[in-house]
Amino acid sequence: MISEFKQIEELFKELDKVVSNKINIYVIGGAVLLHQGLKSATKDIDLVVNERKELIEIENALMKIGFVKNKVGNEYRNLNTHYLWVRDEFKVDMFVKKVCSKFSLSEHMIKRAKKVLELDKLSIFLCSNEDIFLFKTMTERPGDIDDCTSLNKPGLDWGVIYNELLYQIKEYGEDVWITWVGERLDLLVERKVSIPIMDKINKLREDFFLKFEEKMKK
Repeated sequence: MISEFKQIEELFKELDKVVSNKINIYVIGGAVLLHQGLKSATKDIDLVVNERKELIEIENALMKIGFVKNKVGNEYRNLNTHYLWVRDEFKVDMFVKKVCSKFSLSEHMIKRAKKVLELDKLSIFLCSNEDIFLFKTMTERPGDIDDCTSLNKPGLDWGVIYNELLYQIKEYGEDVWITWVGERLDLLVERKVSIPIMDKINKLREDFFLKFEEKMKK
């Protein structure tokens, strides 16, 4: 487990020494909660880049500094990944643009991200709490629901979350995605987490199932 964000910064500095090109890296998981003091430790470092060639370069760099590929377990099946890069306590999950097969790094997310580290080649950005919350409503990894609860403690802009959800569904044509997000939000409601957009989420789910039933009748 990684208990200080400084450890992750040191990893980025290692990578910066062995990459050749300028690359923006977006951090979208528990590492951001660790940076904000919303989590005491994390084992997964979720990183997103914009292009496949950037992914290949970062993966080659990870190999150069001693990381190896490990196959993932069932708890990662909703993520658009088949393996993790592992070295000691570090577990790096790499994505190109799209995470969880549906959730993509949008221009809105890029604008909301905050740069926290500028190195010679690498620029490191932390995605917003709202975008991380949405990301974590689509995963089944142990602790992700706990992370959603923690993200809510300092307050979230639910309008941003809802608008990004609508954008993702419209942009990528995956209406079924709302059913999965809705189920995860149900779990949070059971934990007494207030979800101000829950009525809107339920309406989206109802509309999806009505459309699905109509299709089945044809």
